[in-house]
Amino acid sequence: MNELSGLFQFLNDSHLGVTIRENDYLFPSIESLHVLADAVVFGSIAMVDLHLLGVTFKRSQFTKVSSELLPFTWVAFFFAVISGALLFISSAVNYAANSFFQFKIALLLLAGLNMLIFQRLISQDHHRWSQQSQIPNSARWAGLISLSLWIGVVLCGRWIGFTIEPVLAN
Repeated sequence: MNELSGLFQFLNDSHLGVTIRENDYLFPSIESLHVLADAVVFGSIAMVDLHLLGVTFKRSQFTKVSSELLPFTWVAFFFAVISGALLFISSAVNYAANSFFQFKIALLLLAGLNMLIFQRLISQDHHRWSQQSQIPNSARWAGLISLSLWIGVVLCGRWIGFTIEPVLAN
């Protein structure tokens, strides 16, 4: 953990970290981009998950829904990761010590694992889903788990700003 603390302190004290943190317009601009990107990521994933749960796009095939929405998800996710990394660098020591930030990262990793399991195991026969009257239960569960994890990511992200406390570096 000592190596990570040193890395967080290095990022925190870097020219980029100080510039973002001390500029009146840079941090709020990056944060605005992050929030907008997060909204697109969450919104597009939620629409796919809700389709898996049988709530939205009831007459559309999964392939059509996902192929139309997921490109938006990936572009927005790229911007969310870049802007999130810049926000982290601006106060790395504080973010790393924040339990809501830690939980958000854990939920993001679990959401990625859920997506990997869905892609590798569950959706392999998605072409047959259109012939069935209903999406299989395993896909529905994956959608419910995904939606729950992403709601957790959003909630934790909002709480980070309200729970950040200054952490004095050694």
